[in-house]
Amino acid sequence: MSEQDLNKIRIKIDDLDQQIQQLISERAKCAQQVAEVKMRAGEAALFYRPEREAQVLRAVKERNSGPLDENEMARLFREIMAACLALEQPLNVAYLGPGGSYTHMGALKHFGASIKGLPAAQIDDVFREVEAGNADFGIVPIENSTEGVISHTLDMLLQSSLVICGEVDLPIHHNLISHCTELSAVTKVYSHQQSLAQCRNWLTKHLPAVETIAVSSNSHAVTLLKDDSSAAAIAGQVAADLYAVPVLNQHIEDRVDNTTRFVVLGKHSVPASGDDKTSLLVLLHNKAGALHDLLSSFAERGISMSKIESRPAHSSGVWEYVFFIDIQGHRDDANVAAAISDLEHKSAMLKVLGSYPVAVL
Repeated sequence: MSEQDLNKIRIKIDDLDQQIQQLISERAKCAQQVAEVKMRAGEAALFYRPEREAQVLRAVKERNSGPLDENEMARLFREIMAACLALEQPLNVAYLGPGGSYTHMGALKHFGASIKGLPAAQIDDVFREVEAGNADFGIVPIENSTEGVISHTLDMLLQSSLVICGEVDLPIHHNLISHCTELSAVTKVYSHQQSLAQCRNWLTKHLPAVETIAVSSNSHAVTLLKDDSSAAAIAGQVAADLYAVPVLNQHIEDRVDNTTRFVVLGKHSVPASGDDKTSLLVLLHNKAGALHDLLSSFAERGISMSKIESRPAHSSGVWEYVFFIDIQGHRDDANVAAAISDLEHKSAMLKVLGSYPVAVL
């Protein structure tokens, strides 16, 4: 290709960039108009609509014709939508911190980079920040594909008045982060205990004699490298970027399918988006066939159950359990509403934790 041909393409790109910029500005003006309408209607607290965002992102993926991957295209639109939303009202989002944690990454994936992040030291603190009104939404981990459920999150959902209004699936890619330029120079590795466990085989193979030290979080592990030039940390790319420490080795996790699911917490129920999930908490009567009766409420109505997890019912008798259940559909769907009504009669206690869009990205 000649230089003249390249110049023609560059001119076309410049023209397209101008058009894209103009269209983004027009979209932002529309977002401001939406804010004005909502303010007049007294809906200031509901600028962010999870079901609307899910519908828009699904449409983006459906009409995508390449060459960009559909998820990459949706990610770009997520950021445009987030920036436009920030013109209406910046979202305050509490997450399990500090900055650079995987929960922080989950918040950025779900809400975009225009949020005002509020890092919290413990899962309990995320719930409290939202309940107190200091944050519009919170995000906490609920399960990992290799390590299982996060028990403390389930316990907090049992106690809290907050509802689940979204979910995020985040592939977990662990990196070895260090100021060292060679593996042979590393004398110790800091990380959260779960991350050390998820990289055990890699560490045994590549750093067999190096001490591993468990700390409170992966982000905290990276901050320790400031005063220890011979140490390394296991953490995500966001932590490496945030604390300006180079990545020595990428993707050192033992399982390539390692994924963590996060839930988004809020105060308001979410309307149906067209592809939804409902999470329930059920305490069964201690009698024969109780679990079978629970499952039949879904099966008879053609409802798919994607998760069931039992936990001890701390406020009830010994050996009594509550079941955390995810089903396909929204609580306002006729079949789901009928199943919930049926369960209210069959169970000792039923709590709908929330209906929300299935993760789009």
